[in-house]
Amino acid sequence: HLVFQVSESDRLSYVGNNFGSGVMKCNSLCRYFVGVLNQDSGQMEVYNAEIFNMQPLLAQLGSIVVPMSVLMTAPVQPPLQSSACWVLFETVSVEQEQASWVLLHCLQLSPCSVPLQMDLCIEAFGTSRQKRALSSRRMNAVGSDVLSSAVTKAATNVIDAKGVTALIQDMAQDDVQNISVFLPPCNEDADKPENVYKFEDILSPAEYEALRVPAAAFANITAEELAKKSEDRSHCCFVLEELKFLPAEERSRDHKARCLWFLDTLIKFSYLKVIKKKHPMGPECPHIISRKLMKNFTSLTYNNGSVQNLISASMKAKIAAYVIALALHINNFQTDLTLLQNDLKLQESRMLDIARALRLRISKAKGLPGLENDSNHKLGTLSLPLPVPKAPGGQRKRKKMN
Repeated sequence: HLVFQVSESDRLSYVGNNFGSGVMKCNSLCRYFVGVLNQDSGQMEVYNAEIFNMQPLLAQLGSIVVPMSVLMTAPVQPPLQSSACWVLFETVSVEQEQASWVLLHCLQLSPCSVPLQMDLCIEAFGTSRQKRALSSRRMNAVGSDVLSSAVTKAATNVIDAKGVTALIQDMAQDDVQNISVFLPPCNEDADKPENVYKFEDILSPAEYEALRVPAAAFANITAEELAKKSEDRSHCCFVLEELKFLPAEERSRDHKARCLWFLDTLIKFSYLKVIKKKHPMGPECPHIISRKLMKNFTSLTYNNGSVQNLISASMKAKIAAYVIALALHINNFQTDLTLLQNDLKLQESRMLDIARALRLRISKAKGLPGLENDSNHKLGTLSLPLPVPKAPGGQRKRKKMN
């Protein structure tokens, strides 16, 4: 005879039967018994028993119970002409004692019912790993309404204590201080532009002297060599442009050649990501310059069991700041920011943020040699008195949304 067995616990209900494909494969030649011990009399009563494979019940349709395996096979989209879901339900034809599939209609499932039922099933029958993940997710879950109310209350208390204007000023000052860490030392009380960012803070006397030998190639360059370098693009565009206007006076020519050689090396150094060589800029680069680049323009990182020198985004911004400061000394404290931006491979907004942090005045290029008809180039000018520092991005215009 066919038997359904139903049992309940505090969390779930279970059902089993002795027919169909889900029945346990037990030896039909064996009989099973259950013994019940009477503790008062010390005698055991033995009863006939049958083994059932109990399955959890997770949803209910009238008097029919739908197990989890049914919910897992439910289609994602409901029928077009009905708001209810169609599910496949495994039932049994009692007359034929074999499994068949039928479609049941009008099972209403809320959006959260399936995830909740999955959690209950994992809690009851999941593996240890699934249970740990479920427990961790429940512990880390915070109600959105609770979090929102807590944030709103904290923000209200801060605003009431300091005021909106003071908070905006603090945020702007914090942004300026964060980016100023990567800028050359600034002398705000300088009486001349050349004293705002002192040349000695960019290149020390020893470093400047070490550049004499490698920079001689720039100081003695001929028109044919310059044309070949321009064709090969072996140096950055800013340097190639400035080499066209080297002074005739020997001392000034040597000074500009040294500055251009170091600026070109600094820009090429910014292209690297992880420094793996002891002399990344080649043997022609003086040891004191290589040490300066590694010490001042890289950050240490630990990877694969070893310490490496990395040129991070912040270090690249620092290189850009020193490049701009050196270009100002080369070009009488007015320089083409767009040319440097292209050489450094930075976005224009990032380059302008760094220029404003350096207290430069930004304008469009007009009337400069080679830029008379180019209004897309941005010029940076260092002049006194220095403008008030502003937070990065404070002067950008927001795009209109259609």
